[in-house]
Amino acid sequence: MTSAAGTLRTLYPPIEPYATHRLEVGGGHRLHVEEAGNPAGTPVVFLHGGPGGGVIPVMRRFFDPDRYRVILPDQRGAGRSTPLGELRENTTWHLVDDLEAIREHLGVDAWLTFGGSWGSTLALAYAQSHPTRVTGLILRGIYLVRRSEAAWIYQSGLHHLQPEEWERFVAPIPHGERGDILAAYRRRLLGDGPEARRCADAWMRWEAVNSSLTPDPGLIATLTADETVLPAARILAEYAVNGGYFDSETQLLDGVDRIRHLPAEIIQGRYDLCCPPATAYDLARRWPEAAFHVVADAGHSSLEPGITDRLIRGTDRFADLLS
Repeated sequence: MTSAAGTLRTLYPPIEPYATHRLEVGGGHRLHVEEAGNPAGTPVVFLHGGPGGGVIPVMRRFFDPDRYRVILPDQRGAGRSTPLGELRENTTWHLVDDLEAIREHLGVDAWLTFGGSWGSTLALAYAQSHPTRVTGLILRGIYLVRRSEAAWIYQSGLHHLQPEEWERFVAPIPHGERGDILAAYRRRLLGDGPEARRCADAWMRWEAVNSSLTPDPGLIATLTADETVLPAARILAEYAVNGGYFDSETQLLDGVDRIRHLPAEIIQGRYDLCCPPATAYDLARRWPEAAFHVVADAGHSSLEPGITDRLIRGTDRFADLLS
């Protein structure tokens, strides 16, 4: 998708954190939080995907480092937060409370909330719980954890577009258990032996190949090649089986009225395989005040050129709006 100016915006240059924090939040969990950019800039919190994904350096680059104070936490059990892969006291509502603990610890009155995929889910849950602590939202690749969305990815739907990869995904599950693939995976991922690792590799490969319009071999290798594979897959499966720990599958849509007064951008790839545009469209219909951008030639990844362009334009617009 070409912008009105004819060129696509790209990421800001790489930067290093100017501060890191270790924050005890209860239940044995200790969060890793980094800050980058301008300590006196507009506060923004980056909510990574997964759940269980963790922060990587490129995530700092969606924000003008001269204008933003960028706060990037690793969520419970993810990234450099410890214990890695811990499922106890690890729900959406624990993560919402953690964000409030981080905000208070850092002395931030209110912040822009930026999240993609699962990060969009958490951003909505947080903003609806604490609307006075949010100055705006930038959401990408919308995921509302409804049963139909989970079924599309893990049971029946996406396999029509990725038949060869689907065969790889379901291969570890016996035919007699494929009526509920999520539950079958969850049982195996709770183990620690070779079967658990094989299932984690298959699960994370399925996540990776569907995370961009063209599968990224580097991403596939990263998500299936180190000690974070099994912990990340465990958290993903646990949240998916439990419907994100929401009271109802329409909770985030029903809560939009609490945040309709906040400025927001919804950014969606037309060919997003794991979070199809119908979900973003449902959110946009409930939130007509939000700017809704569909990128015509993109999938799910924030690093696809058209998605990156829209995200950078969004953060630049909010820097002007909130300064």
